[in-house]
Amino acid sequence: MNGRTIRINRVPATITAILLTIALVYFLNFQKDERPAIYGMLRSDNNVNLRKMLIAAIQAAQRGGLEVVDVMHSRQLKERSKGKTAEGVNDPFTDADGRSHCVMKQGLQRIFPRVRIFSEEDKEHCKDAYSFDLDPTVLHETAKVPDMSVTAQDVTVWVDPLDATKEFTEELYEYVTTMVCVAVAGRPVIGVIHSPFSGQTAWAWVGQSRSEYLQELHQMPRLNSDQPIITVSRSHAAAVKNVARNVFGANVSLLTAAGAGYKVLQVVANNATAYLHTSIIKKWDICAGEAILRALGGAMTTLDGERIQYGPHDSSVNTGGLLASLDKHEEYMELISKYRTTHNGKLS
Repeated sequence: MNGRTIRINRVPATITAILLTIALVYFLNFQKDERPAIYGMLRSDNNVNLRKMLIAAIQAAQRGGLEVVDVMHSRQLKERSKGKTAEGVNDPFTDADGRSHCVMKQGLQRIFPRVRIFSEEDKEHCKDAYSFDLDPTVLHETAKVPDMSVTAQDVTVWVDPLDATKEFTEELYEYVTTMVCVAVAGRPVIGVIHSPFSGQTAWAWVGQSRSEYLQELHQMPRLNSDQPIITVSRSHAAAVKNVARNVFGANVSLLTAAGAGYKVLQVVANNATAYLHTSIIKKWDICAGEAILRALGGAMTTLDGERIQYGPHDSSVNTGGLLASLDKHEEYMELISKYRTTHNGKLS
């Protein structure tokens, strides 16, 4: 030993401790709903606050919508094809899909890092990192939204960054929506459908609250309930038209439209008595719509009358067809079942 004394420089350690204390005070002094997105990444809490989840879902849908509108204004869609749908229709992809996906999914994931989030465009590589901080002002002043927590493992989020992409490329913007759905234990609980080109957002939390816009839609004058008015996809209206007439009778009226989100809103607004889909459909297309319908007392099931599961281990594809309605669901399911019984289980 040479007798030298080793001295530890305590200044950097002291400065580090001070900075960490300041950062902690900074985060804790924010209102719970306003804490920066990184706060969610620092937490080890295994619970998810559904009020915050609702706020984040609304913000994500609206921010995704801004990206969609921005791409439209740029006229740089950079359209390419993902292939064909089950009906043989071109399934396009644009920069609007990709940009909306990155903003929506990354923004949600950074606030809720423990939650499983599925997006239609999960294969898309995001070049930039996106985040946003919770803004409770997206809830209207009269909204009664409680604080309620669930285990993170029970939560699954389904994101559709751009519903009705084909119509977006055709400048049929009224059909375009961005959607977020929060499912708990496989059941849709929170649904958000945002219409970027009108700026309107319909949202609902089953059993708890709903947006003013959704309430306005729901209070639209009701149609003549004696006549079935079925909204179907414009991409394969001819095939569903025959099914609708066979099941509901010759006086059935068809409302052709695009986008699952848009069609659900037509049911909510009493422009259609039901939404019928006879082929496969992805769950990010329908989860938000089911949450909204169930919040209003309606239902969405397969054509066998089965509930659709939206858990993290469930398939992203619903293969059982779809019937969605506010107050005609049981009546219409009986008609479907009766027809199938007399036609060897087929709908054709």
